[in-house]
Order: sequence, then structure tokens, then C-alpha cells
Amino acid sequence: MSGDDFFNAPAFQALTIGLPFCIFKLLFGRMALMASGEEAGALSLLFWYLGWLVVIWASADLLMNFGRIYFQIAGKPSPIEYCTIAQAGRLFNRPRLFLAMDTLVSFSVICFALWSGWIVRLTVIESYLWYSATTLNLISISLVNIWIEMRKGRE
Repeated sequence: MSGDDFFNAPAFQALTIGLPFCIFKLLFGRMALMASGEEAGALSLLFWYLGWLVVIWASADLLMNFGRIYFQIAGKPSPIEYCTIAQAGRLFNRPRLFLAMDTLVSFSVICFALWSGWIVRLTVIESYLWYSATTLNLISISLVNIWIEMRKGRE
């Protein structure tokens, strides 16, 4: 398997991008639920609904990523995308564009968690999950970029 095949493989992308994004979203949903208990009135209700919406969304995306891994291992074409937003993009024949939008939303979730200070609500174990997802995601992006640049040198 060439590096191109490896880095473009659904399992690699699901494990190094999709699953970390699911972890960020799940933990963000949990942070919103925790924030709902600390607020009063409409803001509490808003955070409660936001938290459960994000948890459900992240759970669906998690199942979809595992599905992509399964279909690759089984040697079958996947009838599903990596996430719900990209799946919606299939309706417009633009799943990659919608996947890019999901990436933007996921990075926005990460930034909000950091800049709002919600990140401090995580338990030690949840923090290590966050660190692991960050490490896996950033290291894989670096490896892909190194591979791309090394290929340019051979062309």
C-alpha cells in the first residue's frame, strides 16, 4: 500500500480525523450539559438542549466513522459518509464540501471550548481524552503534510 493509499484510506481518516472530532463534540456536549446546571432560566435550558443535540450528533458521527472502518475492512464500498453533515451533502452531490463544513464546525467547537473556559469543566479522564484526540489529529495532519511534501520532491 502506497502512502497515498494509506493516508486516503477511510480507516486512516476515520481513526485520525473522524474519531477525534467525535470525541471533541461528545466532550463539548458534556460541557454544555454541565454549564446548563450552573446557569438559570433560559440560558440553562439553551445549554441543556445544545448539550443533548451535540451529544446525539457526535454519537451518530461516531457510528458513521466506525461504519466507514467496517466497510473498508470488509472491502466494500461505503454507503455512508464520515459524518451526518457530509451525509446531507450527498443530497447535493457535494459530500466533500459538506465534510469541510463539518470540519469548520468541529474546529469552532474546539475553539469555543477553549476560549469560553468550558474546557476546565472536564474531569482528569475527560481531559486526557481531549489531549489524546488533539495529539492524534495534529500528528496525523503533520504526517500527511510531510508525505505530500516528500512526494513533491520526487515528482
